[in-house]
Amino acid sequence: MITINNEPKAYTPILLGTTQHSLRLSLQMLIMIGMKLNDEIVETYNVTVSAIELGDLPNIGSEIAIDEIIGNELSGFKAKIRHSDAKLQSNVSTELKNLTDLKNVGRYQLLKGKNTMAQDLNAPELTNENLILIRQLLGVTQQELANAMGINEKTIRRIENKEQGITDTFIDKLLVAYPDLAESIEVQFDWVSLTFPDLTSKQVIADVLRLQENLFLERPTSQNFYTREMAFAGEKNIYIQDFSPVKNPETQAMDQKFGTTLYLTGKGTRLFEKALLEQSMNWHDFFAKARLYRGHLTRLDIAINDKWGLLNMNDLVKAVQEKRFWSKSKSYAVHGNVDDGWTVDFDKSPFVIRAYDKHKEQANKGYDTDVKTRVELELHQDKAEYVLDEWLNNDKKLVDITFDILYSYLWFTNGKIEDQQLKSDTVRDEIEATVEPMPAWSLLTALGKKMKFVREPKKQSVERIEKWILQSVVPSLAVLKKTGHWHKIIEAINTVELSAEHEKLVMATTKNAITQASKQLNINFEKPTKKYNEDDEQEKGA
Repeated sequence: MITINNEPKAYTPILLGTTQHSLRLSLQMLIMIGMKLNDEIVETYNVTVSAIELGDLPNIGSEIAIDEIIGNELSGFKAKIRHSDAKLQSNVSTELKNLTDLKNVGRYQLLKGKNTMAQDLNAPELTNENLILIRQLLGVTQQELANAMGINEKTIRRIENKEQGITDTFIDKLLVAYPDLAESIEVQFDWVSLTFPDLTSKQVIADVLRLQENLFLERPTSQNFYTREMAFAGEKNIYIQDFSPVKNPETQAMDQKFGTTLYLTGKGTRLFEKALLEQSMNWHDFFAKARLYRGHLTRLDIAINDKWGLLNMNDLVKAVQEKRFWSKSKSYAVHGNVDDGWTVDFDKSPFVIRAYDKHKEQANKGYDTDVKTRVELELHQDKAEYVLDEWLNNDKKLVDITFDILYSYLWFTNGKIEDQQLKSDTVRDEIEATVEPMPAWSLLTALGKKMKFVREPKKQSVERIEKWILQSVVPSLAVLKKTGHWHKIIEAINTVELSAEHEKLVMATTKNAITQASKQLNINFEKPTKKYNEDDEQEKGA
């Protein structure tokens, strides 16, 4: 039995979950309640309840100790806890800390589970097969490799014959002799989503990003339960979604609901690295600051760029089709074709490993890139938070964390994996010990830990508009020019009224500094973009 606006109802209140972005430092939380009657949910309510009185949340689908709900759709509903079951706490500060520590609120609560990444992860060392493959890719003989490294040819021969191991000193000499090899694999962030339960979009812009607010276009949205979107330069590269202020019908005041999510897309991460550079910050500093504002990751994509062509997507797809691979999840999907490029996804949210032909993907869009193949780790919720915990709290290098995860979750082989091996309790170790690995994949995971996590800041550009003009409009303009109608085009360009999106794009493109940093840097983007090693920058700031 429960009372709803003073009317008794023969319902049993059931917890359906928390509502996204509802936890705040006010110790009030917003939860969804279902009214159960004869084993069916007949009504649902989003209600505000005291976190102190409620105590620990019951499991989703379980009865919750609420005996009264009052309110309406406009001003919201409030719930009162059944006094006989209430767990009143005397120490408010303790409850505040517990509330602050909660993660995965809202629709993500169902994804919250055991942190399966919390284990000892170690990527393999370079092997003799790896060295043979490196030498083949370099196109040199054993003697030529030895001469370039300044060592005895006998050492190369002994390593390739499995008579001698590979030391860190050997690898360092190899990278000095062939500096292009050191640049062949790069690691970058390719997507970042952060949720801030206690901030608005404008607070994120001013306090977390420290970007100039006038460079953002405000517009309505209906995505992800939000009602407002702030888009940098009017484009969805850097954008923040939250709730538009609404007028309170009782007080006539404008009420602002808290809770917002920041999105940095692939291009957005590169653009934001310009802002980090202006503020003399790196990604490590930024994430540490975000946590001070109770920001938690909802998605983090880490891209491993293979510029050497080490991985051949045709070979990877063939290995998948022939079941010459092992992954912690049996779920996988293959998309694409030989001409347009392949994409292979392993596992599914909240953790996906994706390999695809980056060069062909960009070529299909009319762009060029020096990246041949890309392997991405798409991490959601606690999987993404695990990476930050290891990086920020345990002082591990981001490259090491990335390749530890890749090595531990996915492995390709040259030989067939027997069904019986897949049933072993130590399947991962047994496969590596008994089945010949795919040399390219083995080399990627081993050599990758010697690579750098780089930042490659880019200026906000109008490349999308320029590309469309060059491909689709220029031929028509040439016709008009040759037929004497060119002056009309010039007049139209000079008198056209730009949209709000175009105005923001012009403003962001013509401003060199996009942040609020007191000491602005003069960055020349006309020259080739400088790359910054995240780990080196982090050590300098230590």
